Parts: sequence; C-alpha cells; structure tokens
Amino acid sequence: MAHIKPFKALRPKVQLAEKVAELPYDVVNSEEAREIAKDNKYSFFHVSKPEIDMGNVDVYSQAVYDAGRKKLESFISEEILIQEENPRYYLYTLTMDGRSQTGIVACVSIDDYIENKVKKHELTREDKELDRTRHLDTLNAQTGPVFLLFKDNDKRKTIFEKVLSTQPVYDFVAIDNVKHTVRIVEDENLIKEITQLIAPETLYIADGHHRAASAINVGVRRRKENANYTGEEEFNSFLAVIFPHSELKILDYNRVVKDLNGLNVESFIEELKSKNFTVEKTGKKKPDGTKEFSMYLDKNWYTVKPNFEITKDPVAGLDVRILQDNILTPILGIGDPRKDKRIDFVGGIRGTDELERITDNGEYAIAFSMYPTTLEQLIDVSDADKIMPPKSTWFEPKLRDGLLLHLLD
Repeated sequence: MAHIKPFKALRPKVQLAEKVAELPYDVVNSEEAREIAKDNKYSFFHVSKPEIDMGNVDVYSQAVYDAGRKKLESFISEEILIQEENPRYYLYTLTMDGRSQTGIVACVSIDDYIENKVKKHELTREDKELDRTRHLDTLNAQTGPVFLLFKDNDKRKTIFEKVLSTQPVYDFVAIDNVKHTVRIVEDENLIKEITQLIAPETLYIADGHHRAASAINVGVRRRKENANYTGEEEFNSFLAVIFPHSELKILDYNRVVKDLNGLNVESFIEELKSKNFTVEKTGKKKPDGTKEFSMYLDKNWYTVKPNFEITKDPVAGLDVRILQDNILTPILGIGDPRKDKRIDFVGGIRGTDELERITDNGEYAIAFSMYPTTLEQLIDVSDADKIMPPKSTWFEPKLRDGLLLHLLD
C-alpha cells in the first residue's frame, strides 16, 4: 500500500515561475548552468548549482552547499518563493511535441522506499548520492521531485478531469519548448480521492534514483537524531511527481565507442557474424523493434540482429544487455560501462544526427542506435527486484526544479 500525502509547497510567485524554474541539477554541468543563469537573478541554478556564483571552487566543498542554503533563504526572504498555507496536492502537466503527461505532485513515505513498496530499477553511484544527501540536508529542502509512475487505472481519468478543469497557477513554455502547467488541488474531497487513488498502487521510480536515495538518507539520519519522532515530521517523506504509466514515453539511450578495440571495419563485422549476428547495410538509422540494433560505422548504417535465442529473463533479455554481453564486452572490450572511458551514452532526444556527427568527426569510431526500453520492461525488472544496466532509459520531457519545493521541517 502506497502512503502519499499533500504538503505545503514552497513555490515561486506566479509572475516569477518561468524565470525561477530550471532543468534538474544533474542534466547540465556547471558551465552550462552558469551561462543559462548569468542574466537571470531568479534562476534556480543559483540554489541548485551555487558554484556558478563562486568562481573556481570545489563543487563538493561544504562552502558550496552553504551557499545554496544562503541563496534559498534569500529567495524566501525576498518572497521570490512563498509557502502554501495549507497542505495541497498539485497536478503537473508537461507538454512536448503535442504530447502531454500529467502527474500528481505529492510527498511519499520514506518507509515505502525502505520496505521496497517504491520499486527501483537502477543502482546509485556513491559519490552522486553523497553529494545530493549533503545538498538536501544543508538546504533543509527537496528542491526537485523524484519521477515516479503507477499502473494506470479507470478511476484516474475521472479524478484528473475534475482538477484539469480548474485554472492553472503556472502555465508557461520553457526555452526548450516544453510547456509546464501546474494546478493546485484545493478541494478536500479531491485530496481524499487522490490519496485513495494511489493507496493500493505499487510505485515505480522512472527517474531520480539518486534524489530518492538521498531523501531517505536524510530522513533516516534525522530519525536517529530525533528519538521521539512521530512519523509526521516532513523529513519522513520525499517529494515526487507520480504519473500514470499510460501517458509516459521512454526514449532510446544510444551507445558510442571510441575505437574498435584493435579491429578494422571488415574484421569487426566478421567478429559480429561469428557471434551469430546478421549484419546488413540498410541505411536504416533506427531499429524497427526490440532485438535489433542500428549500427553506424565508417559512415554507413547497418542493421544488426541476433540469430540466437533470447532469454526470457527480464534483465538479460533487454536490448541494452544483449548488446553489452554479446558485442560491447567480448568484441569491443568494454567491461564495466559505468567506469570505462571508451564508451559514452547519447540520449535519444539528441537524435541520430548527433550519432553521425560525433562519429564522423573522429570522436568515436562506432555508434549503436537502440530501440527504447519499454515501460512494461521497466515494470517487469522492478517487480522482479532486479537492476537494469546503466543508461537503459531516457525520459522526456524533464520535470523542472524550483517549481514546487518540500521543506523538511
């Protein structure tokens, strides 16, 4: 049973929302954030990536986290951000390329995460988890939500329609042409209906494993520091947007490798064939379905298909794992894709033109265009309590940081 609750969001003044809201902290680097925020004093990057205002500094130093806390406090004192008077749910709609998805912004119990009622499919990196834990603890706020999903049901549409008929508090198109629309659920009966809607559901992390893990770290630590905690304190929950799975779309997450591991083009193709793959020069830049890869090599597009039986194991049967186990590791010598510097990953939002560009200019020798992991595969892996290979899923559009914050006390 999922335990969610409304919360008193800290959020921008209506007229400042578009200026405050920014992409998640982990999809841009410091230089990119500095460039975006340089002429915008309201940009949330001044809070989420405070090093942009500090010159040459170790981004993991306590001084950086303290600067983020100070900037957040100034946003509050200057009433750039204001706090809701009463606990509320919110509906957050993202629209990109004519497709919309609407989720519930709520607080989710950290116990549901600890007890595996919130299902994961990805390992976290210790350094990233520690960074976000320190950032969250110092700011005393969750500044961006975890992206969750649940299996859609018949009741959801009726409840959402009631809220979607109300006037939004925020409605703007960001610089990347994604429209962000937020509505407040103020009706107490609707709040109860939303709680009951989610209660019987299993929740799955779509994106934001490090955010979730860091929120749990802070919550558990504060429980230890407050022996008489009741469970009602804000640190007992984490901020999330919960979407019905039927409205979501996973994009491809493609692979590029710097060299052919000592092989030339002809010998590499022969190695593929020796591993029981068919290789055909088709010019096709994207695969038609699962169990097929489009490969860009020497300025040509090939279609590569396995001729061997594919396991029904939910992880081993994933395209990304088939590629890793049968091509990347044995032929190209890529061992641990999390650590190997010869491989990189390109989100599908950047298109196959980007794969061609970085291969043609010599940065990489070969590119693999993947068929997207399906939502059903993500759910199957999560239900089996297994872990996907790194960079298996790419979700678009991205939620914005700074629109709805959750204070931890």
